[in-house]
Amino acid sequence: MSTTEFTQSLYNLKSSLNAFAYNLTKNQDDAQDLMQETTYRALHNKEKFRPGTNFKAWMFTIMKNIFINNYRKKVKANTIIDSTDNLFYLNSNKNSVSNQADGNIVMKELQDIIDSLDDAIRIPFLMHFEGYKYQEIAEKFQLPLGTVKSRIFFARKALKELIAKNYGDLKTVRLKLSA
Repeated sequence: MSTTEFTQSLYNLKSSLNAFAYNLTKNQDDAQDLMQETTYRALHNKEKFRPGTNFKAWMFTIMKNIFINNYRKKVKANTIIDSTDNLFYLNSNKNSVSNQADGNIVMKELQDIIDSLDDAIRIPFLMHFEGYKYQEIAEKFQLPLGTVKSRIFFARKALKELIAKNYGDLKTVRLKLSA
């Protein structure tokens, strides 16, 4: 692919990439920054693109990976730096007692909800939750890979519905678990 064709293909994807960037960042300025970084990286690495492959998917993958890397950097950067005498802010919780009774109750209720699922979807879901790969689950139960993925999807969907029915929304559950 020539430089002109590459640049034209990139230009044709500009609106789709901008929409995807905004969808990832939920902020117009951050989306523009992500778009610029993606464009730069694509132009800088254009020789790595293989003609005949999906250019749009290649660009979206670059953007998604940049977003994930930036997100991880931000998470690491959110470390509390206490410059007060005797580290007052860091040590202020030293005498507090952590009580996770609400979280334990909610976890018990969530376990009961999971246990109420049909075995056909509950067992593959729990195995996937424990770290088994889709392929390993499929081999264990001698099922097609797509069937295993479907069952895990349906288990997640059922859990979301049951949680919404019992708690209203997922934010309530998260707040109780983090308390």
